[in-house]
Amino acid sequence: MRSHDHSGVSRWALRALALVGTAAVGLTTWTGTASAHGTIVDPPSRNYSCWERWGDDHQNPDMQQEDPMCWQAWQDNANAMWNWMGLYQNNVNDNHQAAVPDGQLCSGGHAQNGRYQSLDVPGEWKTTDVSNGNITLNLYDQAQHGADYFQVYVTKQGYDPTTEALSWNDLELVEETGYYGSASNYYVDINVSGRSGHHIIYTIWKAGHMDQNYYICSDVNFV
Repeated sequence: MRSHDHSGVSRWALRALALVGTAAVGLTTWTGTASAHGTIVDPPSRNYSCWERWGDDHQNPDMQQEDPMCWQAWQDNANAMWNWMGLYQNNVNDNHQAAVPDGQLCSGGHAQNGRYQSLDVPGEWKTTDVSNGNITLNLYDQAQHGADYFQVYVTKQGYDPTTEALSWNDLELVEETGYYGSASNYYVDINVSGRSGHHIIYTIWKAGHMDQNYYICSDVNFV
């Protein structure tokens, strides 16, 4: 395990800061910093990605044809997108597989009373192109609580995210970090090889201020 202390703000995080301000002013459903911290913004998590594309146009009926997975997520619970920072469970005691059952990994075990359950639905989620080899993940943490660790998994070759709900057996652990100090952005370097096509990068972020654990699915296309 390695210890990290990175600083700096990515272009994704800068956009996040601006958009969060807009959402907080315009929506009563926003829950504020007390109940939410962050997510992976590059490559973006499923709900952050949906919010970034459609947050200012979420009632556009074109979404149903252009982006059907985001469409079903918005219809199921719009607050899962507006509150993209709040997908976590408390008091897991590092036993993530017990807290998050198979088929519920992208919703963090139906965290927040099932608010994020739409993220578990298999389908043609929009992907971010990445290359085999070294990849850097960027997590934006509004509350700057640091991290006890990150665990990063990638789906195995042969897993089909368009038809199969994600299970622990579909994943390979590729990185486990040490402690990160307080910052707005954390960067996690991983190395991935031998994959092509649509995969899920699954990130567990254990926040540094308490036993608070975030479960994050990012859809990528290995090219």
